[in-house]
Amino acid sequence: LARGGRGKGVAAGMTGMPNNPLPLAGRRTLVTGASGDIGRALALGLARAGADIALHHCAMPDAATAVATEVVALGRRAQVLEADFTRPGAARALAGAVLDDGPVDILISNAAVERRSDWTAINPDDFASMVSVNFAAFLDLAAVLAPPMASRGWGRIIATGSVMAARPRAETIVYASLKAAQACAVRALARELGGSGVTVNVISPGAVETARMADLYARPDFRAIVTAKLPLGRPALPADCAGPVVMLCSDAGGYVTGANIPIDGGWTAGDAPAPPVRP
Repeated sequence: LARGGRGKGVAAGMTGMPNNPLPLAGRRTLVTGASGDIGRALALGLARAGADIALHHCAMPDAATAVATEVVALGRRAQVLEADFTRPGAARALAGAVLDDGPVDILISNAAVERRSDWTAINPDDFASMVSVNFAAFLDLAAVLAPPMASRGWGRIIATGSVMAARPRAETIVYASLKAAQACAVRALARELGGSGVTVNVISPGAVETARMADLYARPDFRAIVTAKLPLGRPALPADCAGPVVMLCSDAGGYVTGANIPIDGGWTAGDAPAPPVRP
């Protein structure tokens, strides 16, 4: 269940610059999975744009607190909360705990679990946990947080998807299928909530060079295989995901809803052209 409500977070006041040009100044955001590399990048990108951040983690308090410290250093307010989305009701409890400290303007549903296996021998517990974290939690969070957004006439909901929804492999069949289901749910909610001023979108990262993948990317053979597929010629860094999210959350992105924005270096457009064969 969620822990870390009022008084449990790290906080600092706004920097108070006159004529603050920050597009998200005064907005409050919940970022789930904020202890991971992509979640951290999204949280910091939104904080740089002026948003206060509630940071969710699951059993990674040190990493989440470190992100909170970075948010506070940017002059924003930060709150750290823990929830295990594999537990029934945990996502709704987390959303309620965040609302206890004030309105939420932006939901970034980023927490995810990916477990690879032979598709003919999927572990039932792994299956259930992936459904809970990668799909059910998004719906539960939106069910609690979207109605208050709609009543105020403004809100942003963004889910983190995956290139695997478009480029699936058998060993990730459950994860990829759930990301595709999430994208479908995003479109449905975009239709439902658009008239109330709430936009709902998904970003779909491709190959991202995170700390968890550092050992693999340190291998020249692995890096070469990945890079050869990408029209832009390099894997993404977590920070590459932040710009599109900030745009979608700002008024500049207010007419974009129901969209799936790939952040994959062109991978879903097709593999990079093969080098010419020389005689």
